[in-house]
Amino acid sequence: MSYKHNRIAEDIRREITLCIRELKDPRVKDRMLTVVRVEVSADASFAKVFVSDLKGIDGAKEAVKALTAATGRLRREVGAALHLRKAPELQFFADDSVEQGVALFKKLEDVNRGNIHED
Repeated sequence: MSYKHNRIAEDIRREITLCIRELKDPRVKDRMLTVVRVEVSADASFAKVFVSDLKGIDGAKEAVKALTAATGRLRREVGAALHLRKAPELQFFADDSVEQGVALFKKLEDVNRGNIHED
């Protein structure tokens, strides 16, 4: 992926993160959501947005439903904020990588605590 595509993907990720905070949909509001990554097509007309919830994949799936319902608004806001001639079509996907990372971190903490007690 070129520098330009990486920059566009990161800008879209940042803008969607800001927009999510303003949504009033109960499936999104007051959740610990993270936009994990954004994949932009070669011509920048499509963007896949991967969303994770700290509470698990089920929460992420609910958030994806809400974000899909708000796609038009999100696309408009991303296009306006980034001054794009044509805002990319957004597709949202649930991602459990943050949940997996938290679980791995807890396992590492448990192992460290076990090692400390054995000394």
